[in-house]
Amino acid sequence: MTVSNAFSHPDQLSSELRARILAAADTLGYIGPDPVGRALARGSTGAVGVLLTDSLHEAFTDEIATTFLAAIVEELAPTGLALTLLTASDRDDVVPARDLALDGALVYSCRPESAARDWLIRRRLPLVFVDQDPAPGIPTVNVDDRGGARAAAQHLLDLGHRHIDIVTRSIDGSIGLVTDPLASWQGHPQRERMLGWLDALRAASVNPSVVLVPHHSDDDLRTAAMTLLTAPEPPTAVLCFSDVVAFSVIDAAVELGLNVPDDVSVVGFDDSPAASRRSPHLTTVRQDVSAKGRAAAHALTRTIERARSGTKTRPRHILLPTELVVRQTTGSPRRER
Repeated sequence: MTVSNAFSHPDQLSSELRARILAAADTLGYIGPDPVGRALARGSTGAVGVLLTDSLHEAFTDEIATTFLAAIVEELAPTGLALTLLTASDRDDVVPARDLALDGALVYSCRPESAARDWLIRRRLPLVFVDQDPAPGIPTVNVDDRGGARAAAQHLLDLGHRHIDIVTRSIDGSIGLVTDPLASWQGHPQRERMLGWLDALRAASVNPSVVLVPHHSDDDLRTAAMTLLTAPEPPTAVLCFSDVVAFSVIDAAVELGLNVPDDVSVVGFDDSPAASRRSPHLTTVRQDVSAKGRAAAHALTRTIERARSGTKTRPRHILLPTELVVRQTTGSPRRER
């Protein structure tokens, strides 16, 4: 018991005795109680999960995802909780969302019908949804996707554009032109941004062409941009699901010899760090990704605490504001095509 206390309950021993025990353990190569056994004894793993998309690659290459994760880590630091990244995909008998020991999890940017998401719910873990539709009994953190998208579309309309198209992201692998912009949307941000764009565009009797891209891959994005920009009646402005999509539209426009914004205006969404680094600077919708990460982590730690104490409270649904940031990629159309 004394040795166990030296590792797990240092307040039960004098500092001198604990130092002697740890020194002896180090000499013998003993690293302390088994982590699994320790977790069972105290009823806590000391780890929380973040359920991401099918690939972890995007979490480390997309600046919005890395900013979100950094904010979570910063908020969790004082609690001592470790962060475990979970993918939404399974491999044979390896199902991280089912098998890993966790105190709770954030469900972020995955398909609503994801098996991994379902496993976390079935385990009755303390959960917080981020960029997801609210669900009964689960706290949710979202940004005002619809309001931000509406402001972006209205900005283009106010500049005089009437031929405005959309490039947005699918999460079910769909790609190419769609006939019904509101049909079968999977994913909270995808649906809410589309609703926001259409709120403004349809009020002005503008019917956009919509192209889906399944991933933020260079080839898919270039194909989507070229589909619109080389159409018989190309747009004078393009609304984009994210800044990454917007950069690809701008690159495709330059490749075609078009000037941004004289020949085509482009609006992104997110206000990633690259939005003000690239030239021309990107007009975009700003979401405070760091605030979203901090709010999500804070909500999760509170949910875990309530679960341990048996406290029942009504879960909060947090909606963070968005803001249109006008820079250099939008202007009045040179001519309405």
